[in-house]
Amino acid sequence: MASMKLGSKSEIFYLYGQSWQCSTGLPSDVIIEIGDTSFHLHKFPLISRSKVLERLMKDLSGENEKSVLELHDLPGGAKAFLHVAKFCYGVKMELTPSNVVPLRCAAEYLQMSEDYGEGNMIIQTENFLNHIFGYWTDTLKALKTCEEVLPFAEELHIASRCIHSLVLKAADPSLVSLTISGPSIVQSPEDSDMWNGISLTSKETGEDWWFEDVSSLSLPMYRRFMQGAIARHMKPRRVAGSLVYYAKKHIPSLGSQSSFQNGNSAAFKSNLSEADQRNLIEEIVDLLPNEKGITPTKFLLRSLRTAMALYASSSCCASLEKRIGAQLDEADLEDLLIPNIGYSMETIHDVDCVQRMLDHFMIVEHDDIDSTSNDIEEERRIVGSSQRLTPMTKVADLMDGYLAEVAPDVNLKLPKFQSLAAVIPDNARSLDDGSWSLISIFLIVSDNILGNTHPWMTDSEKEQICRLMNCQKLSLEASTHAAQNERLPLRAVVQVLFFEQLKLRTSVAGWFFASDNLDNSQNLNGNLPLLRNDGNTPHNPVIAFDNMKERVSELEKECLSMKQDLEKMMKSKGSWNMILKKLGCRLMPKPSNNSKVSKPCRKSKISPASTTQMEENAMAAVN
Repeated sequence: MASMKLGSKSEIFYLYGQSWQCSTGLPSDVIIEIGDTSFHLHKFPLISRSKVLERLMKDLSGENEKSVLELHDLPGGAKAFLHVAKFCYGVKMELTPSNVVPLRCAAEYLQMSEDYGEGNMIIQTENFLNHIFGYWTDTLKALKTCEEVLPFAEELHIASRCIHSLVLKAADPSLVSLTISGPSIVQSPEDSDMWNGISLTSKETGEDWWFEDVSSLSLPMYRRFMQGAIARHMKPRRVAGSLVYYAKKHIPSLGSQSSFQNGNSAAFKSNLSEADQRNLIEEIVDLLPNEKGITPTKFLLRSLRTAMALYASSSCCASLEKRIGAQLDEADLEDLLIPNIGYSMETIHDVDCVQRMLDHFMIVEHDDIDSTSNDIEEERRIVGSSQRLTPMTKVADLMDGYLAEVAPDVNLKLPKFQSLAAVIPDNARSLDDGSWSLISIFLIVSDNILGNTHPWMTDSEKEQICRLMNCQKLSLEASTHAAQNERLPLRAVVQVLFFEQLKLRTSVAGWFFASDNLDNSQNLNGNLPLLRNDGNTPHNPVIAFDNMKERVSELEKECLSMKQDLEKMMKSKGSWNMILKKLGCRLMPKPSNNSKVSKPCRKSKISPASTTQMEENAMAAVN
């Protein structure tokens, strides 16, 4: 730590109770009171260095009686005045980063300029300040002491100069190597950590080396430091990293998952009051960079939950919701389950908040959706459907998981559920099994399986919620489960069965067209051994065709089983036979054991035009 020694005389001051006495052998002729502390001194050493003290003592009446001065407004208080008195008497004293700012302000207050002696207190403290500005740790210590004498430190621009020095070093780590802490101007040669007046201790040169140091600043000083860093165009990622570090240090609940699980996010082992925490959250959010993906989504979600618990301003919560919405694809489901803290707690979780974040995500991604939606299916065929390719597909899965968590809430109304589920476009999902699962859960709740407080849903409302499901994108397992679900409206069951049959017919027709082409190829290339007995041709088209025939047979059996279930449901509803005739879903008798399944299919080849016409008829009849 840098230091400067002044004066040459031995110590002459000693403390007696709350009074500082001077052991010069001469009786004191002036008493200076600062707070609860008094100083018994002599006039001449003081007036020879300070214009203010000279003027005040001239105004005192009587020359023989002991004068009393009150300097309760002196910057730095009694502690700073003790150093001033030592300087006036020429007693040995030491300037350090911890006391130079109060002494500089006290010297200015007492007007200890060069007019009252060469090398007076103002010039000495100013020179030492300029010296320590070259060192990170010393400047940081000086900045912290500015808060004790803030009005005076601001007038003398000491705080702004300290912040400017720190910002320069944080922005350019090369300025910090070997300049962390300054040397003593008068130092001991036995100091093993010093070499030629330079500290051998250096900081790490990583981008986050200064995060811990500046986190010890008070919020007003830290805010000014970060504003200076932003003004110097520091990388947004470094700015966000420091803000996250500072917030987690002073509000530990932002970095602890257990506090949220226990529902105590407002005051989790924090030394700050709720008002101070609320102010800190609002300041941090205001300083966060606007660039997408810079601030971790998990931190933003926890900050939003904490802000809601602390009743932060609506602008703060709205800003967090927009930031989260812009990068919603990076969110985790557990962080998205924000409890409803409002006075009117209709639902367990804050569904409205998630709705706003999802709406903002759709606004941000709107342009990308138009340009990439046509390529989603093609990319899935190339890369594989198990891989998440776009932010939209990630958010679709996230919303499926979220709705599955909130669907059992008996207080969740149908319009709110529909509004949240309908935001994601249909092309974001390759399969719509997630939508069917959500509908199934919601129907169970509506039928009072999980509780008796949820109102009974009408058939019309059930049909409305079933429109969220794309029957053309259901897997075979989901289609089977939907067709056998007693809570599903009959209109939806028919639609599921039709599209399953349509997919089956299209698949069978396509493979038999391929079979014809394969037969022609075999006739033209009869000498080519397409089938080998050694089993070394895993991609043989004949083997693949046989496997497909077995799969088609299984699909026809599943479809026949679903049709039989539908027959049972329609015994008391003869009017649905007309709908089936419109759909072309003619019930076929069960094939005999000695007949092959594939033969009638070979004769009834389905063209793409007829398939499209059947789909249009189905949609017209069901709707």
